[in-house]
Amino acid sequence: MAKALASAFGAPIVTSTVSRLLIDLNRSIGHPQLFSVATRGAPVSVRKEIVALCYDPYRAEVERLLRQALLRGRRLVHISSHSFTPMLDGKARRADVGLLYHPGRSAEARLCARWKAALAAYAPELRVRRNYPYAGKGDGLTAYFRRRFPDGVYAGIELEINQSIVVAAGRRWTTLRRVLVDSLRSACAS
Repeated sequence: MAKALASAFGAPIVTSTVSRLLIDLNRSIGHPQLFSVATRGAPVSVRKEIVALCYDPYRAEVERLLRQALLRGRRLVHISSHSFTPMLDGKARRADVGLLYHPGRSAEARLCARWKAALAAYAPELRVRRNYPYAGKGDGLTAYFRRRFPDGVYAGIELEINQSIVVAAGRRWTTLRRVLVDSLRSACAS
């Protein structure tokens, strides 16, 4: 999904092949779930090495690109693309797409409202929810950058896609990627 968005908008992309089973790149240093159950008990030296080799370079590259765009006088729309499991702790999660944002940041709230409306127009069968399955103001990469960049300059949106669509692949996944790109383009234009 991130590649489709970056390609469609001519935007830079930062991806990682690091599993959350090693370290969660979307968590802050010090967060209790930064390391997984598998790595949480590793010696401090090992965890520091994981941070230095995996976490720091990823975060530094995202920040470098954001600051580079700011130097060119651009407003930033940062889409952080994720997926979520359709079932958690025995409860079904009732959404196909989640748009996470901080409700106190007006640029983010407006963009997500427009994006959700555009998605409803392009694909009314999609179950799209805002700040679901997680709270948009929770710990994460976009929250980190909200502390560094003001509301009128930076809009950090976490795009959450139900893994059942991704895993099934095929036409539904291809269509969803196209619809998300087209609807975001429409939301940004209005």
